[in-house]
Amino acid sequence: MKLILKIIKWIGKIFAGLIILILVSGLCFRLFSSKPVPPGKLVNVDGTKLHIRAEGPKNQLPTIILESGAGNDTDVFHWVAEGLKKSLRVVRYDREGKWFSEPSKDSITSEFYARQLHKLLEKNGEKPPYILAGHSMGGPYNRIFRDLYPNEIKAMVFIDSSHPEQWKRLAENGLFEENQISLIKTLAVLYDMGLMGVYNSLRSRKSIDEDLPKDCQNRKHNLTSYSGKVYRRYLKENRINNDILLRASQSSRLDSLPVLVFTAKEQYGDSQIWYEMQKELKELSTKGKQFYMDANHGSIITKKENAEIINKEILLIAETN
Repeated sequence: MKLILKIIKWIGKIFAGLIILILVSGLCFRLFSSKPVPPGKLVNVDGTKLHIRAEGPKNQLPTIILESGAGNDTDVFHWVAEGLKKSLRVVRYDREGKWFSEPSKDSITSEFYARQLHKLLEKNGEKPPYILAGHSMGGPYNRIFRDLYPNEIKAMVFIDSSHPEQWKRLAENGLFEENQISLIKTLAVLYDMGLMGVYNSLRSRKSIDEDLPKDCQNRKHNLTSYSGKVYRRYLKENRINNDILLRASQSSRLDSLPVLVFTAKEQYGDSQIWYEMQKELKELSTKGKQFYMDANHGSIITKKENAEIINKEILLIAETN
């Protein structure tokens, strides 16, 4: 019996030692890992530093504003920006609290982001007219912006964009299910402790953005590993999602504004319902055009060949309108 108790005691010490080792390794990761450096610059808008990347010439052509989806950053538009910045002024940024942008202390309303973006563009010296291009949830954000500043918008581009009625028509509960929310909360804590950072450093990983250049992949990996900020921002996006979609549904029709809609064939949900909703986005304008692309929701912009198709149409609409 004494031998068994002695063995149990030693096993307990080993486990306690392992736990201490793991916690210390996480602490060391947080203390000694370098904070990721933003590829653009930080601009102060009403006390909040927002990350913006502005490239390309300021000429007689419209400036294109690239609005990312709920969980993405500026790098997701790498190939779009690379293909357009030789001819157009190209602006991409992180909404407050996302990726390299600071969280805002202001109360968030459904129009907050459009107004904040407008101020950011002014502070950075950007001037209309603008072409708004939004991927996924970027589409509804852009519809709100256009509704508030209609005279500044030359055209709109919806890249596999979200639809105000998508959750109801796809019979889904929102961006995340309850079990996913619990997992994200747990991951945020583990990343804050540095534990997931250590884990990610030790394991070989395959990036979900494997079609992007390595520096883009590494930047995303490093920022997500550094802390739980990115994951907490996912939860915030989930909380405001319904308000954004509702406000987008209340925006006015686009009349004869040139509109491009790029729709991915491969979808997680019902592809036919998604296609019908995408068609409705095209029909917001009498000058809408829809392109059905052999891609999924992510690769429609992260794959270079898909971005080239999108860029060709954007350049055409910029030069002829």
